[in-house]
Parts: sequence; C-alpha cells; structure tokens
Amino acid sequence: MRKLVYAVHTSLDGRVEGPGGEFDWAAMGPELSAHSQELVDRADTFAYGRRVWDMMSSYWPQAESISDHPHDLRFAPIWRKTPKIVFSRTLESADWNTEVVAGDLAERVTELKGRPGKDLLLMGGAELAATLADLGLIDEFHVVVHPVVLGGGKQVLAGGARTDLRLTGTRTMDGRAVLQTYEK
Repeated sequence: MRKLVYAVHTSLDGRVEGPGGEFDWAAMGPELSAHSQELVDRADTFAYGRRVWDMMSSYWPQAESISDHPHDLRFAPIWRKTPKIVFSRTLESADWNTEVVAGDLAERVTELKGRPGKDLLLMGGAELAATLADLGLIDEFHVVVHPVVLGGGKQVLAGGARTDLRLTGTRTMDGRAVLQTYEK
C-alpha cells in the first residue's frame, strides 16, 4: 500500500506562514533541496489542499521566468509533469495534470492509498494535514524547522487532535534548518 507522506516547512514558533500569509522565510539550500528531491523521487503523486494548490499553481507553471534559484529550476518541470490531487469541496477542475477530489476525505484518501504506485506526497498546508492526521491517514511526517520566529500566522497541524508519533530521524540541513521525521 502506498504511503501518504506529509512534508512541511515551519518556523521555530510552529508557523507555516507569517501573520500576513507570507512564505518568504523558508530558505532552500542544497541539502534541503536534495531532501526534497528524495521525497519527490519516492512519490508519483503530489497532494494539496485548495489554498496550497492556489499558491503552487500560480507559481510552478512559470517558475523559470520568476526565479533562477537552482531548486526552482530543477523542480518546476517535475511539478508540471507529475500527477496532482487537490482536496477541495469548492474547486471543480484544475489544470496541470490534476484530479480534484471531494467527498468523504477518509474514504477518498484510503482509496488513493490503495491504488498501485509510489507514495503520495502532501506538501504544506495546515488544515488538511491536521484533518488527515486526526484520521490516522498520514504515514510519515517530514517537518523542516527554519530558524525564524514569525510571531503569528497559521500553525502547523492547527486544531489537530493529540497524535502520538515515533521520531525516526533528525538532520541538520545547510547548517540552518533541522529536518525531523516521524511515523505513526
């Protein structure tokens, strides 16, 4: 059975975005970029909630014209060709090889995990991840803690219920961020 892997960047104070919704603080150095590529290589489908999908789909299709960062240049073509799933109650369709999934979340995710293939990679978000964690559907958590205090904004796994996890690894990335990996 495929795994659902949740990859998220957070500030030291546990925020996935700043008070104004900003996400300009997560620095992608070579080691962090390599880890991101390892996760991408394990997956054949990217998963998003509606808000993260809106952000990703407004950036990655034309990333090469916006950024010259090596991570962005490497990931943009991968993003465009990789199948994607957006969990949404309001979105009816999406471009870029994307399936919109609505209905009973537990049922739909269980069905997706049962399909043949590689892992599903859930990137970012807070509400969807909290709901999926509460339902016991996230198999691995890859949490990258960046050395910044945002002082407000959306929390990682906001509103989630208590979930006991097993720490499976820690690693310093680029002398700056710390990757923490957990399994349920």
